[in-house]
Amino acid sequence: MRRVIPSLVLLALSGASTAAPPARDAASGGAVRVLTAARIHTMDVARPQVEAIAYDASGRIVALGSREALLRQYPKAQRVDAGAATVIPGLIDAHGHVAGLGLTKMRVDLVDTTSKAEVLQRLQAFARELPAGAWLLGRGWDQNDWPEKQFPTAADLDAAFPDRPVWLERVDGHAGWGNTAAMRAVKRDLAGTWQPEGGQVVRDAAGKPSGVFVDAAMQLVEQAIPALDDATAERALALGMQEAVAHGLTGVHDAGVSLADLQRYRRLADRGRMPLRINAMADGDSAALASLCSDGLYRHPSGRLQMRSVKLYIDGALGSRGAAMLEDYSDHAGHRGLMLMKPEALEQVAKKARGCKVQVATHAIGDRGNREVLDVFARVLDKKTDHRWRIEHAQILAPDDLKRFAPLGVIASMQPTHATSDMPWAEERVGPQRITGAYAWRQLRDSGARLALGSDFPVESVDPRLGLFAAATRTDAAGKPAGGWLAQEKLTVFEALRGFTLDAAYAGFAEAEVGSLAVGKRADFVVLTQDPMAVPAEQLRSLTVQATYVDGQPVYEAKAGGAR
Repeated sequence: MRRVIPSLVLLALSGASTAAPPARDAASGGAVRVLTAARIHTMDVARPQVEAIAYDASGRIVALGSREALLRQYPKAQRVDAGAATVIPGLIDAHGHVAGLGLTKMRVDLVDTTSKAEVLQRLQAFARELPAGAWLLGRGWDQNDWPEKQFPTAADLDAAFPDRPVWLERVDGHAGWGNTAAMRAVKRDLAGTWQPEGGQVVRDAAGKPSGVFVDAAMQLVEQAIPALDDATAERALALGMQEAVAHGLTGVHDAGVSLADLQRYRRLADRGRMPLRINAMADGDSAALASLCSDGLYRHPSGRLQMRSVKLYIDGALGSRGAAMLEDYSDHAGHRGLMLMKPEALEQVAKKARGCKVQVATHAIGDRGNREVLDVFARVLDKKTDHRWRIEHAQILAPDDLKRFAPLGVIASMQPTHATSDMPWAEERVGPQRITGAYAWRQLRDSGARLALGSDFPVESVDPRLGLFAAATRTDAAGKPAGGWLAQEKLTVFEALRGFTLDAAYAGFAEAEVGSLAVGKRADFVVLTQDPMAVPAEQLRSLTVQATYVDGQPVYEAKAGGAR
């Protein structure tokens, strides 16, 4: 493939240089560019594959077709030549956490640590650059990856950090691990038998806190951590967005955004520093939801930022045994997880959101959590309304509840890599019977439910290629287990790609603008070296991202020899 810039060739067909201003083509009445590639998958059933796309100066598609036809139709257009590459619609992550992703670049990354000793090594290396007295913060540990498979304790950190407060979020964000110095910063006495509503302070036999705090209990420590200054919080958003586009994402549904972060997003959008589209969800029954109810649904003039949804939590996570279950955990008798909201409280907020025309997206992982949400939605929703309410994760479902999504019009917003991350231990948590309703993509899709796919980054990698791979194979990177875990739940590559494009767009009320490549839609697309529809599913995780385009402009281009 010819190269003038690292990933694509941009040239005027008349022979002008790449720096020449866009041609104004008489046939279009404005500046036009024509993208050509070996294959362009549109995700539009009316015209699934083309060779060329024409789009105007605003980044809106004006024509699709064969290379010859579009170059003839727009003879003065600038050409974006992807050569032998494949182009697909821009990928949309239907559930991520942008600020959290950005903060992983600014704190200790503990993902894939295989022991507490390795955790300590990373912490000590990072702490050398910290000012004296500053909190040492990190995220990503998972006790399921350690030999002992047990929650750690404050004592594991105290020898290395007797005075510096240390606070480390579990990989799923539903548990935290602190040292004694961090617990000393908490104003309340943490000993005893009391528990915060919706959370658990893990204690030893004597009633002393162990150093691990689950779900709502995490707030006890987090309230003692100095708040981020505005510049740092804005930088976290910028870093997170740049990491997203570098992996082929053109949109993210940011699941839980405060009013302060919405204002930071707005400032970035005002300055033209939003490289992708953000569908922000208000962070619970908070100031952000109050703003949506008083001022109306929000959309930035650039079209790259909106808030019209609220993110709620009904239960915790499976890895920390916080997911609310109908029966005891199979590996913890007498324990059924945590309800972070009472059903009556969820119903009250849901009714409020319905009255404000706000979409509700509720985190639910355990079979009880999912049932409670479905019950509330059934009581609150008007089936005649195009509500597009969502259950985020929908991980463990009772058989009867699998069938309820489609009739209610509830979207299952699911993350394929959760299945492949959890498969080594998930059945231990729920047993052989309940596991048949776990990560049940095929059952849900075949029932008529719509699947919007994402990653839940930084809980999982931001890379959507890993999600496509997990959805189509249900194996780890080494191809294990052979044939896939609960292989009957696999998706086809097309179905997986649809979940990251059209169905994710639909979940964000944006299918008229993005999600497929069609006349009138935005020119959001990804340039790949390989064709995801043609390679074996086992190769999806190693697709090469050459460039990411939003509104017809490159927001990421791989450096020569450094394509992702």
